[in-house]
Amino acid sequence: MPGEKQAEEAIVESFNESTENEEKEVELEEKGDHSIFSVKSLLWHGGSVYDAWFSCASNQVAQVLLTLPYSFSQMGMLSGIILQIFYGVLGSWTAYLISVLYIEYRSRKEKENVSFKNHVIQWFEVLDGLLGPYWKAIGLAFNCTFLLFGSVIQLIACASNIYYINDKLDKRTWTYIFGACCATTVFIPSFHNYRIWSFLGLAMTTYTAWYLTIASLVHGQAEGVTYQGPTKLVLYFTGATNILYTFGGHAVTVEIMHAMWKPQKFKSIYLLATLYVFTLTIPSATSVYWAFGDQLLDHSNAFSLLPHSAWRDAAVILMLIHQFITFGFACTPLYFVWEKVVGMHDTKSICLRAVCRLPVVIPIWFLAIIFPFFGLINSAVGSLLVSFTVYIIPALAHMFTYKSASARKNAAEKPPFFLPSWTAVYALNTFTVIWVLVIGFGLGGWASMANFIKQVDTFGLFAKCYQCPPSPSSVHH
Repeated sequence: MPGEKQAEEAIVESFNESTENEEKEVELEEKGDHSIFSVKSLLWHGGSVYDAWFSCASNQVAQVLLTLPYSFSQMGMLSGIILQIFYGVLGSWTAYLISVLYIEYRSRKEKENVSFKNHVIQWFEVLDGLLGPYWKAIGLAFNCTFLLFGSVIQLIACASNIYYINDKLDKRTWTYIFGACCATTVFIPSFHNYRIWSFLGLAMTTYTAWYLTIASLVHGQAEGVTYQGPTKLVLYFTGATNILYTFGGHAVTVEIMHAMWKPQKFKSIYLLATLYVFTLTIPSATSVYWAFGDQLLDHSNAFSLLPHSAWRDAAVILMLIHQFITFGFACTPLYFVWEKVVGMHDTKSICLRAVCRLPVVIPIWFLAIIFPFFGLINSAVGSLLVSFTVYIIPALAHMFTYKSASARKNAAEKPPFFLPSWTAVYALNTFTVIWVLVIGFGLGGWASMANFIKQVDTFGLFAKCYQCPPSPSSVHH
């Protein structure tokens, strides 16, 4: 027992020492010019617990805020609220598992004297180091595909939102424009450099959420409003997978942790971010659904039903900026993967890395033009990709990493205080895998794909203006 305890302490001490050394190196680099240091650290270089919290909260809720009332109309208010809380807690648990596996991987590498200077650890590398190449391949495939479509969703949302301010251009044209704008994220080196953007993004989403809440209450219930949901299983599970997608934003957890000066402090950050997100999603979705009811079944974007005003225009503009930030969050891990593939990840030149990253944006741009189905695409991505990427794979990886008695004995992180035994941890992981596999992937996949195919049949691929009101000339015709 004493030798075992000493080994554990050595692992933790080595890990702490490594992260502290990295922090000191950053401080020494920045102390060259104190005036520049103060501005740069304030706006550009973040790695604190607060930075991680802002990054998690900002990344977790963006355009999906506008689609939750649509989900409520599909499944009813009570189910919508219960599932938000359920998937929020479940998502926080799997984010915790990812953080534990990161610390385990890094502590093992630190014992081997591996340096991560100028190298960003990613989820597929954690899986590779702990479980081998097959797990790496699975993690890489699901993670990259999810982040690819996560970026696509942000582009679709930009076009959908700006249309409610300026409808002189169709949504497809706006997608071209915002694709070019979002391509500028190639110049942001890493998650260290999202400090001011994360803060602004969360502030903007907070304004939008409370605008939706207050504007809906002031508007009051629409004339003849009805609340029939849920009416069909296909709609119910489509709405449920959108909520699963909402709280599955931790595909970038490892990258956010790696940007921290002390990653071991991350463990409860995602849960705290989720609790704040509840204060935005539940009041806004409930209020909009109360005001408009079943009208939302044909309006996946909450902005479309609220009357035009300066307050709404401000909310649209702020959401556009936040979607640009969230696009960067989703794309940055893809940039890292591509840099490693072409051998440019260790390059210090921002301009060279930016040029290298540009090919990543092109398929995202193209897919946003092919599938412009705002709201519905969230459910499809949630059921087919999020279910595995951020729920099933982390839970299984945690179980396989600690399946042996020696691995559990020498674990860098022991079970949390609220689940003090490994048996309880394994039971919760097993429940997570079965629930998400059956409800999220199985029933959710069936429902979202059935609805997706229906939208393709109705609007077609490359739809010029998805869910736009008909023009006066077409109505007359």
